[in-house]
Amino acid sequence: MTTEAIEIACFKAYDVRGRVPDQLNETIAYRIGRGYAAFLKPSRVVVGHDIRNSSVAITDALVEGLRDSGVDVMHVGICGTEEIYFSTFYYQTDGGIVVTASHNPMDYNGLKMVREQSKPISVDSGLVDIRFNAERGVFPEASRRGTLTTLDHRDAYIAHLLTYVDAAQLKPLTLVVNSGNGCAGAVVDALAKHLPFEIVRVHHEPDGDFPNGVPNPLLPENRVSTSDAIRASGADLGIAFDGDFDRCFFFDDQGGFVEGYYIVGLLAEAFLGRHAGSRIVHDPRLKWNTMELVAANGGIAVETKAGHAFIKERMRNEDAIYGGEMSAHHYFRDFSYCDSGMIPWLLIVELMSRKGSKLSELLGSCMTRYPASGEINRVVDDAPALLADLEARYGGNAVSVEHVDGLSVEFEQWRFNLRMSNTEPVVRLNVESRGDIPLMRDKTAELLGLIGGEAG
Repeated sequence: MTTEAIEIACFKAYDVRGRVPDQLNETIAYRIGRGYAAFLKPSRVVVGHDIRNSSVAITDALVEGLRDSGVDVMHVGICGTEEIYFSTFYYQTDGGIVVTASHNPMDYNGLKMVREQSKPISVDSGLVDIRFNAERGVFPEASRRGTLTTLDHRDAYIAHLLTYVDAAQLKPLTLVVNSGNGCAGAVVDALAKHLPFEIVRVHHEPDGDFPNGVPNPLLPENRVSTSDAIRASGADLGIAFDGDFDRCFFFDDQGGFVEGYYIVGLLAEAFLGRHAGSRIVHDPRLKWNTMELVAANGGIAVETKAGHAFIKERMRNEDAIYGGEMSAHHYFRDFSYCDSGMIPWLLIVELMSRKGSKLSELLGSCMTRYPASGEINRVVDDAPALLADLEARYGGNAVSVEHVDGLSVEFEQWRFNLRMSNTEPVVRLNVESRGDIPLMRDKTAELLGLIGGEAG
């Protein structure tokens, strides 16, 4: 089959994302399905989608492209991204695709694609080929049209999630859960039947119009409803999800937002308590707290470049039991090295139950020992020149200078990492210190003055 060649602008480093309908529409989705099949040559592929208003039509077109390529499609319907990861490895299919734009604006949509065992497909592992196939429009003729079946995966997925905790250790906590009108609510409800928690549900019903704003808990204005519900209910913990719930965000019992950096250390501790000596993979943006907790709990910390494709590849190479990024992506060996937004909160509530401690108590000393700036984005004209200038300015007196991901410069009492985004035209700054909040703030202001640019 041959169609007219077109240019497709929605391919990114790790996935497909674009405005609907000018950058992503049914025609493009169909061609991506054909291009994916031409590249991977799969027999069976799992497909699902989020609750955005454009997702059903885009998914239907994607399915047609796969079936016209001779691929048998197993459709799970509305789901989170990790449910496609799970279904791909659990049912041993040749690949999986989820239609989602996660936390992006309302007029966006996208596709995340994996191959067998839920291995990521990025620009380094096939995304360029898929784009080339889709744009060129020359597709091999299939000997047969693929079938379409409905896959009821949810019970098996819930059973798998529950293997990460010992239900007998769980105490009857009160949890605020903010699903952001995304996909998380149905999964939370299914889990709640097996857990001894009282759950206060906020923005729980899926709604593609996002009446309470696009689900992105990184935006301060989107945190208010979770914090208010915690204080009103006296809850022990708050959890908020983005649209496809591949990330979850935590709030303490006072309604305070917890930076994802500190959760990495807690999850490392949770795993090392059962699997001493295991490897824990982390990114270099903020790391002192993670390294300390991993060492204290008998683990081996492994540093690698930020980004899901890099984390997953390094975890497979190291056979790491867990990998964490400060961006609230958490990866698990027994989840085929994929990221999950459901497993982290289950592990955190088990840790709280086992230790008889509030999240604020578990985190208090970490946040005091290693205060951090949080990630600050700036749009700049020449990012490589900026990194070179800062290395020349700070590197000479530093304890160490590293280039694992961008520029990391370390001193005795503070350190910073500045890196170019893999997905956006910005640089991202992170600063931390050893127990010195004024120093961390001063150095953050100093670096921002040198970086310049506009907030990104």
